[in-house]
Amino acid sequence: MTRLSHITLIFYCLLFLFNTSAKSLNADTTEPVKIYSFGIKEMIAPPVWRTTKLAINTAIEEEADLILIQMNTYGGMLDAADSIRTKILNTDIPVYVFIDNNAASAGALISIACDSIYMAPGSSIGAATVVNQQGEQMPDKYQSYMRSMMRATAEAKDRDPDIAQSMVDHKVYVAGISDTGEVLTLTSSEAIAYGFCEAEANSIEELLELNGIENYEITNHELTATDKIIGFLINPMVSGVLIMIIIGGIYFELQTPGVGFPIAASVVAALLYFAPLYLEGLANNWEILLFIVGLILVAVEIFVIPGFGVAGILGGLLMITGLTLSMVGTIGPGSFDYDLSLLVRAFFVVIIALFLSITLSLILTKQLMTSSNFSNLSLAKTQQAEEGYTSATDVYKEMLGKTGRARTILRPAGKVEIDGELFDATAIVGFIEKDEAIKVVDYHNAQLVVKKA
Repeated sequence: MTRLSHITLIFYCLLFLFNTSAKSLNADTTEPVKIYSFGIKEMIAPPVWRTTKLAINTAIEEEADLILIQMNTYGGMLDAADSIRTKILNTDIPVYVFIDNNAASAGALISIACDSIYMAPGSSIGAATVVNQQGEQMPDKYQSYMRSMMRATAEAKDRDPDIAQSMVDHKVYVAGISDTGEVLTLTSSEAIAYGFCEAEANSIEELLELNGIENYEITNHELTATDKIIGFLINPMVSGVLIMIIIGGIYFELQTPGVGFPIAASVVAALLYFAPLYLEGLANNWEILLFIVGLILVAVEIFVIPGFGVAGILGGLLMITGLTLSMVGTIGPGSFDYDLSLLVRAFFVVIIALFLSITLSLILTKQLMTSSNFSNLSLAKTQQAEEGYTSATDVYKEMLGKTGRARTILRPAGKVEIDGELFDATAIVGFIEKDEAIKVVDYHNAQLVVKKA
């Protein structure tokens, strides 16, 4: 071997050792793959949509390399699932889903929207027919909407759109796959064979190993205190209590005008009722507006138009409708596509809360207003003649046309003083401030009817 050959051999040996050292050094200094993980392991509804949105936004802010969804759900609401799959499709970060048991109905739609699907042995995906709360199949317009979403989602991820459609509609025929007249549900091995699953994995660690990811750092999405509070407030039982406070506060304010605390409690309860439902996507703007318009009509009936007529009845119906619809999300593409069973449940929550609120308000009013501490907030239970009160019909007739002054605020009921005597009175229009001049125009039910003089 010549001297030149020796030098060349030594050179290649040194080069090999340098490359090996460099690779080892790079392996030691390579940053771990950032993985942001969250779970969908409950009924798919607005809270899950909100969690998904927050998780993906956080993953983007933290510059994660991969988003991992741990899936185990039997489905849920169609509008929430549509929002989730749209968010996933519009995310630049790769999204993997690990189905560790079920990805049925809306869960199948969300899974198909992901870049890669992995399934635990024994798990399944499919059965995406739109059904109501009782498991009954919804009309064809809902199925058509779901079929189009499944097809479009599968096409976006280079999966067979016909197979995706057959998960919704048993009438969709796919030779050798969906030809039994049943809605398609795939096992893990079938999903792999038909391109709807990359591979089986027993764990997240095995999933990452299959992708050649050995150096990684997983961050699990955690619910914030705000998320937990919102979840508590949208509980139907809590919503019912808030409705009781809303109605009870309005009732007490009418019984004790000018106190302020009852109406303040009512306003706070209304905010706590509507705000979480709005944030969760259950309450729409127009549903909240229905409640506000109804409240205004009731106020007009009480303060402007004495009695209880069309405005009051319509206002009450609008308030009940707004409270009810705000508790229920839509299940289809239309604004009025509600699940009837959920709608009925919400209606009964509102009606029961309304009944309990009025009943408890009447009981508390009787108890509070007869106590020494609260009796000054309302008209006295008895009116003594020696104190200047009178209820004689002839006396009321004599008061017609007379003038006096308001001893309390009339909203619309209160007390007036005429010729040194006190009378119960009702303002015929609007309300009258304390010490304003009044004139008697009529009387009924042992009360004078007055207007501003």
